[in-house]
Amino acid sequence: MNKTAIVIGATGLVGSQLVKQLVEHVHISQVITLTRRPAPCKNKKVTNHVVDFDHLAQHALLFKGDVLFSCLGTTKKTAGSITAQRKVDFDYQFQVAELAVNMGVTHYLLVSSSGANAHSSNAYLKMKGELENAVKKLPFKRISIIQPSLLLGQRDGDFRIGEKIGSVLLPVLSMLPGLKKFKPITGEQVAVKMCNVCTQEGVGVEYFTLNELFES
Repeated sequence: MNKTAIVIGATGLVGSQLVKQLVEHVHISQVITLTRRPAPCKNKKVTNHVVDFDHLAQHALLFKGDVLFSCLGTTKKTAGSITAQRKVDFDYQFQVAELAVNMGVTHYLLVSSSGANAHSSNAYLKMKGELENAVKKLPFKRISIIQPSLLLGQRDGDFRIGEKIGSVLLPVLSMLPGLKKFKPITGEQVAVKMCNVCTQEGVGVEYFTLNELFES
């Protein structure tokens, strides 16, 4: 059951941890990371390609593999506007999913968000919900949608004050009745779950919400 895994967002909080997990897994023979900037890795299983996300069709052949992990994402502050954030959080990811399914990838795993809803008044949650709905229409054999809450961990060069405050307050607040769904989770915990999911059997669309992400 040796598989070729493709990862976008490989330099991010979840993606970087995911690559570490994949190279250690006996059933993963090759890991292809597609990044906007060089992201070298010393492990012989990993091949990094720098791609222009504004012209993804030019890189279509790089999306040939067995499983695609979509861990890409940004913030309004980093992107500069909601429109620019949507380009990363929706447009790029949906284009990648289309290319991958056309190249024969059968299993798609998406890092979404707890509360994702295409009808939400929150722009971020609305984007996540719209992406979930869009990729579910693609003919993947299997789609695994991961919905973590606040992600904890060290982000290279990206300090987020809201996440820093949340990382202190939410572990306490989530102990209160009705607030367990807001319990923070580390990028590593999400990555471990995604790696385990991709090497297990399954078909159709499946969701992994917070409680299930804490399970190994």
